[in-house]
Amino acid sequence: MHLPGTLVAVSALAASCVGHSMLSTPAPRGNIEWWGTCAAGAGCKGPCDAPKSNSTFTSIYVPKTYVKRGQELDVGWNRLNHPGGFVRLALVPFDQSDDWAAFNDNILKYTCYETNCGPKDKSDKQFGLLNGSGDAPCSTKVTVPKNIPDNTAVTLQWIWYGGGVYYAQPETSFGEYYGCSDMIVSGGPSSDEKPKADFQGGDVTYPNSNVCKYWGSNKVGDCNFGDRKPNPIEGDLLSQSLEPCMRGPPLKGAPYGFDSGSKPDDSADSGSNSPDTAGDDYQATPEVPEVPEVPESPEAPEAPEVPEVPEIPSDNDSETTDSVGTPEEPSKCNKRH
Repeated sequence: MHLPGTLVAVSALAASCVGHSMLSTPAPRGNIEWWGTCAAGAGCKGPCDAPKSNSTFTSIYVPKTYVKRGQELDVGWNRLNHPGGFVRLALVPFDQSDDWAAFNDNILKYTCYETNCGPKDKSDKQFGLLNGSGDAPCSTKVTVPKNIPDNTAVTLQWIWYGGGVYYAQPETSFGEYYGCSDMIVSGGPSSDEKPKADFQGGDVTYPNSNVCKYWGSNKVGDCNFGDRKPNPIEGDLLSQSLEPCMRGPPLKGAPYGFDSGSKPDDSADSGSNSPDTAGDDYQATPEVPEVPEVPESPEAPEAPEVPEVPEIPSDNDSETTDSVGTPEEPSKCNKRH
């Protein structure tokens, strides 16, 4: 039996895309309901893959991970056959790890999803340039903040958003995916200064540019589907998620707040940018328009010559003095009584 190439590719992707994406290093909390994955489109709304009440971190039987202030921590995930998008990393005290606002206020880094990974076959253009399958490991480094007190339990949050090619559809974007890892900070140099969020661009498509390839939106929160959840139908794999989030060609740009806007992806033949909208993430700094030069004031025109006032003839010069003489006294009927 012969199957068309696209159908084979879709079947292969369906078999390997059940998880879509997840944090792998440091070890995530995991969950049972979604087999370890936390996808907003499937109903897992974050901010972690499991709430702190389900974390094994508090168990005396589970070994703890210790890190030092100022340490460069390796953060890893597998590409899982999906191209593009951004990864956002944030870190908060463990007690605040159920709070979205806490993570949004303590962002450490943004980077590209394919920061050091890519498709298995770079010549495969079935779903677009460098959009083919491949399960290579991807990773980045993040510095543990120096303003954390000793022996503080903390939670690292990982978010993937802006990924594309949902079930072999080249002009579709995934929703958001979340993962968290718990650890204890102890030792290392200390400082009271809170770190600022950083962006490290460059991916397999744009290795020498401070941008990433992405689909849909470059802002966390745009593809979390709000409070909506799917209604799965038995035997219908696609009904298990609200994805795709958006439709359109791939884009290139920086995360929202690091760039005034995004440009169409050079590898796409057509398309337009996704509009930026306000949200909970970092706000972009508006560009200050240049002040136009003030033109010189034009010279004032010369005043017209004042015509000479004709002489008023005297009583002796004319018999019609009433027409050019002094005004008549107002009538008494116009006076107010």
